Amino acid sequence: MTNDISQFLTAQNTILNLNTGCKRGALKELSLYAAKQLDLDPDHLLQILLEREQLGTTGIGRGVAVPHARVDVKELTGFLAKLSKPVDFDAIDDEPVDLVFLLLAPEQADADHLKALSRIARLVSSDNVQLAMRKAQDTQHLYDVAIGKVDAQAA
Repeated sequence: MTNDISQFLTAQNTILNLNTGCKRGALKELSLYAAKQLDLDPDHLLQILLEREQLGTTGIGRGVAVPHARVDVKELTGFLAKLSKPVDFDAIDDEPVDLVFLLLAPEQADADHLKALSRIARLVSSDNVQLAMRKAQDTQHLYDVAIGKVDAQAA
């Protein structure tokens, strides 16, 4: 049974083996990808994400980061990237990050983006989900694990 992450994450917005060597590089690559999908200025998007990171890290621990921002989009949109190798993300537990959920919310977003952040945090709190995501060999499988289409324990 799929979960409500599928309301803002699509298979098209799932990236396997994003190759980068640092936090800024990960945010830059995700900005380029998201900007192309959403017809946004990638440099502006990167700047917004970097400013958000200055407020406090979005590295939530256990190898996961959830950068997020309010931007000029019509609806809540998510991107999921499994990095080719973990990078330092200044995470709260000082562990490197290899799973990055980028969440972009409309500038006038209500509580929906906070609910989405909570859903992501709840999803990745599962050791089974994290392990299944890290073992994914293709984007469809990574996406299916993220939305709960496949049983993470069996994956």
